[in-house]
Amino acid sequence: MALEMKVPSPGESISEVEIAEWLVQDGDYVEKDQAVAEVDSDKATLELPAEAAGIITLKAEEGDVVEVGQVVCLIDTEAEKPSEDASDKKQDKAKDSDKKEEASKEDETSKDNKESSSSEKSYASGSPSPAAKKTLDEKGIDAKDVKGTGRDGRITKYDAEQADGKPSMGTPGNGARGESRSKMSMLRRKVAERLVSAKNETAMLTTFNEVNMQPIFDLRSQYKEEFKEKHGVGLGFMSFFTLAVVRALEKFPAVNSMIDGKEMITYDYKDISIAVSGPKGLMVPVMRNAENLSFRGVEQEVKRLALRARDGKITVDEMTGGTFTISNGGVFGSMLSTPIINPPQSGILGMHNIVERPVAIDGKVEIRPIMYVALSYDHRIIDGRESVGFLVAIKEALESPEELLMDGNVKKALEL
Repeated sequence: MALEMKVPSPGESISEVEIAEWLVQDGDYVEKDQAVAEVDSDKATLELPAEAAGIITLKAEEGDVVEVGQVVCLIDTEAEKPSEDASDKKQDKAKDSDKKEEASKEDETSKDNKESSSSEKSYASGSPSPAAKKTLDEKGIDAKDVKGTGRDGRITKYDAEQADGKPSMGTPGNGARGESRSKMSMLRRKVAERLVSAKNETAMLTTFNEVNMQPIFDLRSQYKEEFKEKHGVGLGFMSFFTLAVVRALEKFPAVNSMIDGKEMITYDYKDISIAVSGPKGLMVPVMRNAENLSFRGVEQEVKRLALRARDGKITVDEMTGGTFTISNGGVFGSMLSTPIINPPQSGILGMHNIVERPVAIDGKVEIRPIMYVALSYDHRIIDGRESVGFLVAIKEALESPEELLMDGNVKKALEL
């Protein structure tokens, strides 16, 4: 019996996905729940698990865009699992076949070198899919001038759409001038679209400030070991920044708002998106109801989401929503930046690296660990008073954490 495996819906608003990579080959025996493919949506990369054990037959190629509910592979559930001896024989047979194929190719090369060269060129360029051929014909581009990114060099519709001719790079020098071309994942393409949309469709401005991180350094130095021993997570900077953001959003609710047509929606909860770097690029998972989280709660949630993003297990639901974003470019060494708003949100806080700088304290020049912070905001609904006041509130909370974030009781706030 052949079981049809269809593309499941990754999320409510997603109608199609892209086959990013097949993790098995056509004709392989797969176990139930074994990951057989990675699929890209416009929000996340997800694994496609086998719904049953059996021999798999692939019905879609890498790079194909398929609709939710479309059949992408068949599993013969009545097929028996091959024994190890049979598997070894299959591998030996495959090796013998490869050797024969190589010998055949060498023989063909010796017979007709020109014919082989032409054949290799044809194989490298591949052949266009019907949709790609139509696009190339409309552009007047020869298929042999396009490098395919599909299986076996096949030219996909995306390849054809991107084939607009190569710009002149000037007079070549004497050094190496190699280049590589790879297809952007659906997730990366969607991120690119959203970033351009944010720049073009919002009145985005950025305001800056600096924070003396010495009080937080002192608290972490005194309590981080006890905190980690008690809760199993480190006492990092994200908990201080997240709780400082929650406090600032309470004072300036316009920053926790969004535009919906001709209306402005203001949220009484704080779902904080945190930008984390994963193997598939930037991910922005959400901490729900951050206003209810303690220092321990924030650190545990940040660790959980970061691990899931790193392992490729983050779900669309975990990245959907969010009313405000925190981005920490400081972990990569960024001194200062203008973060781009994560639409439809109206504000994003950028953290940066901490550097010892000379500052004036009580009329004297002293060295302190300073971090520059940046708030990018949508000026259509957030005025200068709110934006500057919000960032000042962040600065106040971080420079007086014991008083403003811990109610004067450090041990109680850290649950020690």
